[in-house]
Amino acid sequence: MMFEVDKIERAVRMILEAIGENPDREGLRDTPRRVAKMYQEIFAGLLQDPAAVFTVHYTEEHEELVIVKDIPFYSMCEHHLLPFFGKVHLGYIPRKGRVVGLSKLVRGIEVFTKRPQLQERLTKQIADAIMQYVRALGVIVVIEAEHMCMTMRGVKKPGSLTVTSAVRGVLHDDEALRSEALALIKGWRTAV
Repeated sequence: MMFEVDKIERAVRMILEAIGENPDREGLRDTPRRVAKMYQEIFAGLLQDPAAVFTVHYTEEHEELVIVKDIPFYSMCEHHLLPFFGKVHLGYIPRKGRVVGLSKLVRGIEVFTKRPQLQERLTKQIADAIMQYVRALGVIVVIEAEHMCMTMRGVKKPGSLTVTSAVRGVLHDDEALRSEALALIKGWRTAV
């Protein structure tokens, strides 16, 4: 699959005409090209296979929680093609000491955020990919995001956050492990 840049440019030009703008005026003349180029960047995840991202593994005798939190992301809501953005927090427990490079986890998140998305699906996709490609014993993903479709249109409630979570494997089945992971993600102290 490749992006049809010419088609995107024509569509943007038609949108500008449809809202009563002159796409040939100085400030808008290059807008269709700029939007097409932007779409190639913000939807690049459509051209990427998540399996290719999770290829680097290391052997380290560690079968305890690994938490990466406050990972910023930007995505586009598939309902209105408006941005939603926030932070991804994730934790996983390696299986038999098979750990993945931390940057690979972040790159994996980007594969899914750079697609037309729903936050609920995004959360599930990240968790499922880590279970499948890293073969983790357990995974937890928590996403906090602000949706521009709720802040600049519709109900107009800026600052409101949507929080979603997905929990898999031993982190789903073991309440104490799940509580520990959530505490570490939120920065809470747990009794040891």
